[in-house]
Amino acid sequence: MISKRQFLKSALVAGVASAQLSLNASAGDGYLKKNKKKWKHWVWINPNPKDTDAAIDALYAAYHDAGIRGIFFEADSEKHYRLAKKNNIAAHRWMWTMNRGEKELLAAHPEWYAVNRKLESCAENPPYVSYYRWLCPSKEEVYQYLEADVKSILSKDYVDGIHLDYVRYCDVILPLNLWDNYGIEQTKELPEYDYCYCDVCRENFRLQKGVDPLSVMYPEQNLSWRRFRYNNITRIVNRLSAVAHDFKKPITAAVFPTPEVAKRNVRQDWTNWNLDAVCPMIYHGFYKEDIGWIGDAVAEGVKGIGGKFPLYAGLYLPDFKSNDDIKKGIEIAMQNGAAGVSLFGHVDAPILEILKSVS
Repeated sequence: MISKRQFLKSALVAGVASAQLSLNASAGDGYLKKNKKKWKHWVWINPNPKDTDAAIDALYAAYHDAGIRGIFFEADSEKHYRLAKKNNIAAHRWMWTMNRGEKELLAAHPEWYAVNRKLESCAENPPYVSYYRWLCPSKEEVYQYLEADVKSILSKDYVDGIHLDYVRYCDVILPLNLWDNYGIEQTKELPEYDYCYCDVCRENFRLQKGVDPLSVMYPEQNLSWRRFRYNNITRIVNRLSAVAHDFKKPITAAVFPTPEVAKRNVRQDWTNWNLDAVCPMIYHGFYKEDIGWIGDAVAEGVKGIGGKFPLYAGLYLPDFKSNDDIKKGIEIAMQNGAAGVSLFGHVDAPILEILKSVS
């Protein structure tokens, strides 16, 4: 399977402009010293099976020293998980959820895949990139497949929890910074990116509302049709949450940056999910926003979840122009209510020093 967010990384336009945040660094340090909250940080990584035990152990010891208390692992590697646990770092498996392009699955069950408003299945016509193969959340067989996957992962004693990613519909609207790369202007919802209009979705909606969504003149503006799809994803998440909790293990999710953006772009209503924590991907460069927007996004998310579970601000390190900017981004996330941050990118020694200084 292609490495996490290769689509997004390859699509980034060189030289993302980041405006300087007018935040005084010493004032930020003062805030954090006064705040007695115990910060907790995470990283997203793909474990390298060639790593030696000694190298892994040293790295995870440095992680813990910097305040990192959890790792989302994109692949299964027992030695990495056990060495994380040895260093008092939670080891969670990071699972692709609705975007599943395994060749065996595509060959065996093409009928499980989502269909766009042009009635094209992404099993045969994937949108944007070849590995965008989205399962339909209306189908019970899809849920059972995902449930079996979660059970298999959590049955391993070295796995501390499950982290859901791509737990949504396909992007009906891409982040602004990607439009040029794909030669698309998505000022409205285009039918080739609008999912799902399979027979099961259409019939279920017809039974609820008495109308086929394809017969609606402006389906993108139909509030009931939007809510139907929010609820489809929410139902998948909450059922998987019950499975995780049966194993007495936590469940978390990587989601779009704010409740509003998540609903508008990918039909994701994450404030109503039964989670133990959420990691919004507040990748400010993708949306052509400055560093200050990180705080706005965190504040919106924290308000939306109303204390039900902690929010860890997902930061994309290549979005930042300097380490000083990274520090400012982390500080402003924490000042606006984040329980910590989750980092995607190369977490090197200077980044660990930044985490130590703010934590």
